[in-house]
Amino acid sequence: MNKKPAETRPARGGAAHITRSTYKPNLTRRQKAAVMVRLLVSEDLQPDLSGLSEALQTTLARDIAALRRVDNDTLSAVLGEFVAEIEGIALSFPHELGDVLAQLEGNISDHAAAKLRRETGLSYAGDPWDRLSALGTERLLPILKSEPPEIAAVILSKLKVGRAADLLGMLSGPEARSVTLAISRTASIDPETVQAIGGALLESLEAEPLAAFPEGPVSRVGAILNTTTAAVRDDMLTGLEGEDEDFANAVRKAIFTFENIETRIEPRDIPRIVREVDEDTLIMALGAANAAFPSVVNYILDNLSSRMADQLRDTLEEQGSPGAKDGERAMAVMITRIRELERAGDLIMIAGDD
Repeated sequence: MNKKPAETRPARGGAAHITRSTYKPNLTRRQKAAVMVRLLVSEDLQPDLSGLSEALQTTLARDIAALRRVDNDTLSAVLGEFVAEIEGIALSFPHELGDVLAQLEGNISDHAAAKLRRETGLSYAGDPWDRLSALGTERLLPILKSEPPEIAAVILSKLKVGRAADLLGMLSGPEARSVTLAISRTASIDPETVQAIGGALLESLEAEPLAAFPEGPVSRVGAILNTTTAAVRDDMLTGLEGEDEDFANAVRKAIFTFENIETRIEPRDIPRIVREVDEDTLIMALGAANAAFPSVVNYILDNLSSRMADQLRDTLEEQGSPGAKDGERAMAVMITRIRELERAGDLIMIAGDD
């Protein structure tokens, strides 16, 4: 077969001279794709193939192995076709709604995405554990209690250590021991099974009626009362107890105030919390707490370096107590930052007596 030479051939060992060739190689599109991937890998460009299905990835690997070698004319022609096709595409769109959802995930609301999946019967696109890990405690805890210990063990194993420890502490003694024992049996579970479990859990959650709020009422009320003044918080809880004692008790357990730092925060986490708050806010919060919660202030200072603790004590003596509103606001800022660290899994709170 007579070959027409390429207009210019790529230099051996480099893809810098990509030009068009009039020669048409006798290769399928799959084989041409294999040639391109092999070339990119040889040039250390490392194409990301993880977005392809597992079947396509294995097929591509087999096609690369089957080609063995290609000559310069074939390589130049395949490069030319590839460049021409890429240059001719201005914008491409996915053919399937599932692919569209995968691209829009995070840019449209969870409710809209869930509605589209229900209407079309699609399963969740992407890693289901990303979504499951982002669920609030009030959504995850019922799942742990209702699922078999083996499934609960997988869930805890996929969460950050802080979240897992917090949830484990909310289970009853027998439940916690059963799940902990089941974790020891998860070593042989393959990744595909773990993903399938995550997908099934997420589909089950999305089959439930869509809720207007991501967090339950206890968490929402607790978060609001966390940032109010102590007088408002006590008044609200007293009123709630008169209306619904069980709900009021649940809210009390969800509330974390400055006073709880001494009993709920590990000594090792105190320096991290202090670093997360600017100095003026820290001084104001400690100054306000000196009168109401002196043992909490001492707990914080005792768990800092002696040099830093001495500097803070000197500053507190010089400045005295701030105004009530400013002090409450500063303490609320510290509590909010502690809650943020906890939600991110960077801090583990000590379980309360309840």
